[in-house]
Amino acid sequence: LATAQYRSGGIDPSVQLFLSADPDDYLDKASTLDQLSAQQVEALKKIQDKQRQLAQQRAEATDKLKDLAATRTELGNKKKEVQSKLAEAQKLLNTLTAKEKAALAAEQQRANRSSSERVDLGNDTSASGRASAAFSAAQSKIGTPYVYGATGPSSYDCSGLTSWAYAQAGVSIPRTSEAQSGIGTRLTRSQLQVGDLVFFFNDLHHVGLYAGNGQVLHAPRTGTVVRYESMDTIGGPFMFGVRV
Repeated sequence: LATAQYRSGGIDPSVQLFLSADPDDYLDKASTLDQLSAQQVEALKKIQDKQRQLAQQRAEATDKLKDLAATRTELGNKKKEVQSKLAEAQKLLNTLTAKEKAALAAEQQRANRSSSERVDLGNDTSASGRASAAFSAAQSKIGTPYVYGATGPSSYDCSGLTSWAYAQAGVSIPRTSEAQSGIGTRLTRSQLQVGDLVFFFNDLHHVGLYAGNGQVLHAPRTGTVVRYESMDTIGGPFMFGVRV
């Protein structure tokens, strides 16, 4: 094409046609050149579209990598926080006398035994349909051991139990207690109904299901099982409830 243009000397097409020895041949060639030019334009458009798609995919991949890096950092911080709390708990446990340790173990055994016994849930307002279904699902797991990070069906941690229970009711809620605290409608203690989520401690690291009459159904901590317990004996302050 460049050679043809050079040879033509940039003469106006109408003049070239006028001077051509074979006008029909000239018109055929001109038509072919127009077709080739149109094909080139179409090919260039496709290439540009692909380049835009690749640039968008590259940008999305970069954003995902940033999100993954942030998540990895957050998980690393959480792991350090948990390890620190475990170390503090172990340090405290090591300061107990043999008699105090025996008393603590006995108290834990009594709490676990009572988890399978009937609890007086009083006459609190009945739960909504899905909250009731979630609570019933959690009740079926009474006596199941606590395991940190577990989400069932043979073991649970606190938020693992609540997220599993609501999943049985057809409701998807976040995995961690901190994330669960940010959904639904926030409640005071007097507004709680059976099946509502209840959160404890200033950092909201513990969650359970309200059972009525000041009781909570939850997975307490390592060495315990899913059980009923008074909201006043959790070991940390009640912060608020959430209705999903």
